Amino acid sequence: MSRALTGLCLLLSVLLPPGAWALNNGLGDPPPSVDRQTPYAAAKGFSDAVHKGNYELAAHYLDLDYLPLAQQKAEGARLAQRLKYVLDHKLPLGAITNLSKAPEGDPENPRFDQIDSLSVGDASYPIRLARVRVNEGTLVWVFSEATVRAIDPLYEEFGPLVGDVLPPVFFDKPVLGLELWQWLGLLATGVLAVVLSVVLEKLSLALLGRLARWTRITWDDALVSSIKGPLRLLYFSLLGALGTALLLLPPTAKYVATHLFTSLLIVSVAWFVLRFLRVTAQVVQQSVTKDAKDASRARGLHTQLVVLRSVFEAATYIIAAALLLMQFETVRNVGVSLLASAGIAGLVIGLAAQKSISSLLAGIQLSITQPIRIGDQVVVENEFGTVEEITLTYVVVRVWDERRLVIPIPQFLDKPFQNWSKGGKSMLGPVRLLVDFTTDMEALRVELRRILENEGNAMWDGRVSTVVVEDVLDRTLQVRVLVSADPGNLFDLRCLVREKMMAYLRARPDWLPTTRTEPRTPPIQPPVGEQAQPPPPATPRA
Repeated sequence: MSRALTGLCLLLSVLLPPGAWALNNGLGDPPPSVDRQTPYAAAKGFSDAVHKGNYELAAHYLDLDYLPLAQQKAEGARLAQRLKYVLDHKLPLGAITNLSKAPEGDPENPRFDQIDSLSVGDASYPIRLARVRVNEGTLVWVFSEATVRAIDPLYEEFGPLVGDVLPPVFFDKPVLGLELWQWLGLLATGVLAVVLSVVLEKLSLALLGRLARWTRITWDDALVSSIKGPLRLLYFSLLGALGTALLLLPPTAKYVATHLFTSLLIVSVAWFVLRFLRVTAQVVQQSVTKDAKDASRARGLHTQLVVLRSVFEAATYIIAAALLLMQFETVRNVGVSLLASAGIAGLVIGLAAQKSISSLLAGIQLSITQPIRIGDQVVVENEFGTVEEITLTYVVVRVWDERRLVIPIPQFLDKPFQNWSKGGKSMLGPVRLLVDFTTDMEALRVELRRILENEGNAMWDGRVSTVVVEDVLDRTLQVRVLVSADPGNLFDLRCLVREKMMAYLRARPDWLPTTRTEPRTPPIQPPVGEQAQPPPPATPRA
């Protein structure tokens, strides 16, 4: 049978005139730039030609032998233009890269190499290339006759809505891969997206504001006013993505537009989350500060809110950046490669970022356990100050002389420090005085009470005021004056008491420490044989 078929082909080649075996004979000879040796080369050549607007050249990549020779040139250009819209709109980016790059095509089916299959209603149309014979027995790859016959029904389903309305000038000469109607469509999409996003935002805010006013809580009112910017960006990204989808953009422009509006969508959501965290923290803080009678509890909650907000904000930034980067195939492939070596990479990263991770975990632990809070008065590194700021990695302490001491958070968990605001509102402060042995202690106690009830009334909390003899030295008495006040006023109260008590003692010089000297009379020795007389009694000291 095969011998008979071969003989018939040889007989026809002799009888038929030259050119009868030519593919698309009505188009003429293809230019030398037409490469149809492999399925990939044919599909790539067709895509490059149509996106340059050279539809006559693109017709050489179609099997038009079912058409009369006189119609092949005009119909070929028209069909090539329509096939461009179908492929740009329905096929994923990079679909032709899956085609075979060998002249023999797919080993399982050397006659065809299929890109995809599109459905219109109940009918399914394969998009594939076929290997056909041209002059002198040469085999080339072109879009199959079945695919070319399916172009018109596919275009009716997936083609542009304005394809049959606008004049040909809007489709003839692409600029940077886009036709005139597509450029105008992008401009109209941008303008309409901006206008509609503003209008939709105002309508949404008015509706949400009315719903928020029906409730008694104030959190939703603050949240509605805070979503003004993110909501507009969200509407703009959605409308822009919808508008560009109707323009049937070529793969490169479609790739750019898709990633642009997806990135804006991610940014709008991240922006909203950051606003949500800020508003929620402010509302909770104001509510607790207004209702709570314990100031230390309010400071503790403020510290937790600050640290937790910082943690969630950092997580938001990281997730948003990861989503933005995962859109790009190159970065995604790098991420897959890194995950493949996650054992070694995780060990190296863990060792390199050990201190950073420990600081982050220490910040979270500090917000939960709260050994310090914003507003606490502490003594750390031999410096007294007030906790002014707590971040995930360090704490800022405002020293009494207005300096700022920046201390890593792990230090508050690893080393001891003094927290004067922890546990209560009052502290005890001593004032030590050196006085003479003749000093009247009751008079000092009365003077201390007078000082605290008059000059120190604004600083003394009325709890403790004692005067005791702490020690007896060789020449003086050591008196301890003990007073109580809140940590912020204790130092000033001690200074005031010390100053006033010294003024009180200066008015009584007999009570000030003095150094005394007195002579001693040597004993008189009696004559030999006489009884020694007892020495006279010593003179008592003053």
